[in-house]
Amino acid sequence: MAPQAPDQAATKAAFFEAFGGVRGMVETTVPGLVFVLSYTINRDIKISAIAALTISAVLAVSRLIQRDTVKHAFSGVFGVAFGAVFAMMSGDAKNFYLPGMLYTLGLGVAYVATAAAGVPLLGLILGPVFREMLSWRTRNPGRKAAYVKASYVWGAILLAKSAITFPIYFWGDATQLGWLRVALGIPPFLLAVYLTWIILVKAPAPIDVVAEMEAEEKAEKEREAERKRAAAAEKMP
Repeated sequence: MAPQAPDQAATKAAFFEAFGGVRGMVETTVPGLVFVLSYTINRDIKISAIAALTISAVLAVSRLIQRDTVKHAFSGVFGVAFGAVFAMMSGDAKNFYLPGMLYTLGLGVAYVATAAAGVPLLGLILGPVFREMLSWRTRNPGRKAAYVKASYVWGAILLAKSAITFPIYFWGDATQLGWLRVALGIPPFLLAVYLTWIILVKAPAPIDVVAEMEAEEKAEKEREAERKRAAAAEKMP
């Protein structure tokens, strides 16, 4: 079956939502903003950490109440909780950001490593979104190449972000690091998403393997029904 082009508007919405959407960006950015704002004002790690954790929990609960997707919100809660505990236990406000920084670094390495290995992480993430699953690996080489290219883009952006933030972690102070993390939150993410979309738009369309499976299942049911009708006809005198 030839690659099928899905509805672009719906696909674009699903694509953006796969990365958390606008709400996901807010849920990722606001707790860190609350922490650095509070710490800048009162220089109290405990109060600032609790404030950040509280706002993160409120955002997650609001998703639960609205019966919305909670994976991004709860991943944010766990990240903020880990950072808050680490900062309070160590007595160093900069450690509030360390778990997120390590996650960014690890994710950047993962994007580059999987792209180099020919199994780009972005393809694994977006395959289900575009209903192509892993068909791009063997049936759509042009699309696989696009996923490799886009994964390198994500890796480069995340590693560049790490290259900027880690020196401030080691040699700057907590407020500098906090405001830098806020500033480097949404813009690099939007850049990566935009470049990914541009790359994928120019790539071959995804093969809708879900539609293929549904069509095959329907055809099998029709064949089974035909066999039953034929068997019934043979039994008739």
